[in-house]
Amino acid sequence: MDLLRNILLILHFVGLASLLGGFLVQIKPIIAGKGTIVTAMFHGALTQLVTGLLLVGIIEMGSLGHIDNAKIGIKLLVLIVITVLVIVNRKKPTVSSLVLWAIGALTFANVVIAVLWK
Repeated sequence: MDLLRNILLILHFVGLASLLGGFLVQIKPIIAGKGTIVTAMFHGALTQLVTGLLLVGIIEMGSLGHIDNAKIGIKLLVLIVITVLVIVNRKKPTVSSLVLWAIGALTFANVVIAVLWK
């Protein structure tokens, strides 16, 4: 179980890198009002969602640690908002800068919650 948890955690970080990286590489186009939802952001959001849910299930099922349900609930809510924003806007040729900044800020907020909430 511990090996599976570690694999899922690594994949969760890959999803984070994809989501945040997809936002960061287009800061200039976002400022110019020409940003888009790149495929990496879509796949990153879904990877984060699936691996996050699986991580909680594996940790609870295998008694691999304590889960703070309030923290996980808030992180899940933030990630659902991110995922909805990505899915709704992914087919558009250009996306509002406000939407893209929201995706970037919410992704960063999820990282801060994960690290600082003890």
